[in-house]
Amino acid sequence: MKTQVKALVVGGGAVGTSIAYHLARAGWDDVMLLERDELTSGSTWHAAGLLPLFNMSYATTHIHKYSVDFYKTLEEETGLNAGFAVVGNLRMAQTKERMDEYMLYASTAETCDVPFEWLTPEQIKERWPLIRTDDLEGAIYHTEDGYINPADVTMAMAKGARQRGVMIERKWQADGFHWTGEAWEVTCTKMVEKGGNLVPSDEQIVITAEHVVTASGNHVQRTAKMLGIKLPAIPVEHQFIVMDQDPALVEYRKNGGGEHPVVRDADAQSYVREERGGWILGVYEKNAPAVFEYGVPDSFRADLFQLDLERIEAQYMAMIHRVPSCEESGLKDDFNGPICYTPDGNPLVGPAPGLRNMWLAEGFSFGITAAGGTGYYLAQMMVEGEAEIDMASLDPKRYGQGWMTTEFAARKNEEAYDHVYILHHPDEERPACRPLRTAPAYDRQKARGAQFGWVNGWERPNYFGPLDAPDSFDHDSRSFRRGDWWQYAVEEAKAIREGVGLIDATAFTKHLVKGPGAEAFLDWFTTNKLPKVGRINLTYALTDHGTTRTEYTIVRLKDDEFYLVSAGAWTDYDADYLRKAIEDKEPEFGRIDCQDVTTQWGVFAIAGPKSREVLNTVIKDAEPETALSNKRFPWLSARQIELGMCPVNAIRVAYTGELGWELHHPMEMQNYLFDLLEKAGEPHGMKLVGARAQNWLRQEKSYRAFGTELGRDATPLEADLPRFVDMSKDFHGKAAMEEIGVRSKCVTLLIDGPKDADPWGREALLHDGKKVGRLTSGGYSVAFGKSIGMGYLPPDLAEVGTKVKVRMFRELYDAEVVQDSPYDPKNEAIRKDG
Repeated sequence: MKTQVKALVVGGGAVGTSIAYHLARAGWDDVMLLERDELTSGSTWHAAGLLPLFNMSYATTHIHKYSVDFYKTLEEETGLNAGFAVVGNLRMAQTKERMDEYMLYASTAETCDVPFEWLTPEQIKERWPLIRTDDLEGAIYHTEDGYINPADVTMAMAKGARQRGVMIERKWQADGFHWTGEAWEVTCTKMVEKGGNLVPSDEQIVITAEHVVTASGNHVQRTAKMLGIKLPAIPVEHQFIVMDQDPALVEYRKNGGGEHPVVRDADAQSYVREERGGWILGVYEKNAPAVFEYGVPDSFRADLFQLDLERIEAQYMAMIHRVPSCEESGLKDDFNGPICYTPDGNPLVGPAPGLRNMWLAEGFSFGITAAGGTGYYLAQMMVEGEAEIDMASLDPKRYGQGWMTTEFAARKNEEAYDHVYILHHPDEERPACRPLRTAPAYDRQKARGAQFGWVNGWERPNYFGPLDAPDSFDHDSRSFRRGDWWQYAVEEAKAIREGVGLIDATAFTKHLVKGPGAEAFLDWFTTNKLPKVGRINLTYALTDHGTTRTEYTIVRLKDDEFYLVSAGAWTDYDADYLRKAIEDKEPEFGRIDCQDVTTQWGVFAIAGPKSREVLNTVIKDAEPETALSNKRFPWLSARQIELGMCPVNAIRVAYTGELGWELHHPMEMQNYLFDLLEKAGEPHGMKLVGARAQNWLRQEKSYRAFGTELGRDATPLEADLPRFVDMSKDFHGKAAMEEIGVRSKCVTLLIDGPKDADPWGREALLHDGKKVGRLTSGGYSVAFGKSIGMGYLPPDLAEVGTKVKVRMFRELYDAEVVQDSPYDPKNEAIRKDG
C-alpha cells in the first residue's frame, strides 16, 4: 500500500469516488481513496437514487446537471451499467402559488440550460392515467433525469477511477490528520470484522498527502473533530417504503404504457416512483430527528433505524389519493436511514476553514444527484485553482466557526429536512434557532416593528411594518410576487430619497490590518490605490484566476493601520482568505497583524438629504455647524467624531447613493447611540429602514453586491468597475484578469414587468428570442416607478439603450440597458454640501 500520494480522498461513497475519478481525469496521476468499510456502505447504499434537477441554487443546479449528463456516459467508458432510468421527473402543483414557485425555479433552470416542459392536468392524465389530476394546477416536467442505482453508479465511478490510476483501499480508517507545513500526514488504521462489527486493529500506517479531501458522509462530525473545526453537517432520519405490486400498474405496463416518471407531489411532501410493478414512496415529513450529532457509533455500519409509520401517515394517505390504484398494495420493504444535511440544504464544498490543502465535500442531502458534479467542480478548484462557476454559495465557511454549534446545526438541519417541499419563497425566513446573534439594538428595533432577516447568524431588519397590523396584513406571509412587506419597503426607500433614514448595518464584516508590512501587503492584495490617511476607497481582492474573491471598503486609519469592511454574510470566508494571504506574504513584506473586529463595532448607516441636519444636532465639536461640511468632512473620507457621549468612527459613504455616513461605534454603546439618533431624527421625520429597501436603492446606483454581481466567475473588469482597478500597479491576480478579458459585462436594466411582481435576480435575459444573459439582482425602483435589475450580458449587448426581454412567470417583459447609476449619475446628492 502506497504511503505517499498527491491527493488522498477519505470516504468511499458516491461523492468520494466521483472526486477521486475527476481528480484523475483532470490529470493528477497519484490519487488514493480510503474507505473505512466497503464502498457504498454509508448513506449511498440506502439512498433512493433519485436525480432531481430542480434546485433554486445556481451553483447546485450546475452540479446536478453535470451529474445527470455525466452518469449517462459511464457505461461506455467503464462497461458497467449504472442503472440510470431516464424516465423524467414530474413535479406537480396543487396550488397557483406552487406554480409560481416552479416558474421562479424555471428562471434558474433556463440560465443553467436545464430542459423542462410545462404540463396541464389534462396532459398529465393523458400521459399517465393512473395519476389523479382533478385537483392539480399543473406541473413542471424534466425530461432528462430520473433515477439511478446508487451502488451501481458508485462502482462505475470507482472502476473509472481505477482505470485512470486511482488506488482504492477498503477497510482503512483515517484516525488523525497532521499538517507538516508542506503536506498532510494522515494516520490510518486497518479495520477488521469482529462479532459483526467493524473495529480498529493494531495495524497502522501514515500516508503523506499533498492534498486531502474528506467525503466522510455520516461520519463528518468525527472528521471535523479530528481537524479541529466545526461543520454544520449532521444526519437526519429519512424514510421511504417499498410497496408490493399494484395490479393496475402491472396491467398498464403490460398494455404498453411507459414507465412513470418520478412523481413529486410537493404539496404532499412526498415522491413516488415505480419499482418492479409496485411503488416506492419517499417523504420529507415534519419531526424527523437529527442523529449522530456527536459521531456515528462504532456498531453502526450499513444499518437502518426502526420505521416510524405514524410520522409519515399523512404522506402515505396523500399517495393513495394521488395514485388511487395503490391503495390495496401491501408494504414490501421499508428504509429509515441517516442522510446528512446542512442548515440551508446545500452541501459544504471547498477549502476547510483555517487549513491548507484540506478540502471538504460534506453534508450532501442529495448525494447521488450531486456526486458527479461535485467531483467535477471540486477537481477544478484543486487542480486549476478555481472552478468555472462561482462555488462561494457552497463554501464551508458560510457558517462561522465562532458561533456555529452542534445544537444549532442539529435543529437547523431538521428544519432543512422538513422544508424540502415547503414553498421556497425568495423572501423566505426560516424560524428555527432564531434569534441567535443579536446586536444590542435588536429589542428596540423589534419594538418598532422590525421584521428580521438572517445573515450569517445575525438578525438584521428586512423592513419595518406596523406594530398593530390590520387583519389583512401578516408579517409571516411570503410571496413569489410583491408580498405584504413591499409597501413598507417602498416607503422606507422614499424616506431615504426624500428625507432621512437609519439602517442597521452591524452585520458588516470588519477587519483591522496593521503593522510594518500592512501597506505593502494590501497594495499587492487589492486592485485599487490605497487611500491616504483619513480617506477610504473601494477595492477588490482577486482569486489566482483573476476573478473577484472579495470586495472591501478600506479606511486608512494610520500609515500602517487599515480598517477593512466587507459583506456581512461572508465573515469567515473573507477572514480565511485574508489570513492565509498574510501568512504567505509576511516573510516578504514584514510583520502584519490581522484581527476580526466584527463583533466589537456596531454600524448605523444614516442617509438621505436631511442626514446632515440630524447629525448636526448631536455632534460634539467646536464648530458643530461645519463639522460635517464638505470642507471638513468630504465625501469618501473618514473621521473620528463624537455623537453625544458616543465615540464614532464615521465614514462618509452611503450604499444607498444619498448623502450619508456610516457610523461605526463601540458595540456596547449601541443602544445609547440608537436612542440619541432616534430622538434627533424625529423632528426631521427620520424613518427606520431595512435591507430590502436598501437593496433596491443600491441598484438605482448600480452598486454591485458581493454574492450577486461580484463573485469568482467574473472579474472586476467584467463587472464594469475599471475605476476601482489601478492597472499601473502590480497586484495579485492581475495577469490572469487581463488574460480573461471581458467575456460578459455587468449592466443595470429598467424593466416594464408585471404589475404585481418584481424580478428576484435569477431571471433569464433574452434577445431576438435567444437566452443571452441573466439577472443577478432585482427589485423595485422608487425613483423610476418600475422594476429594476442588474445582471450580465455579452459586451455587444451591454450598450446603453439595448432592449432585451426578461422572463418572469413564463412571460417575456421589456427591459432596457440604462447608464450606470441611473439615479443621480453625477453623484450630486451624495456630494451635497452643507
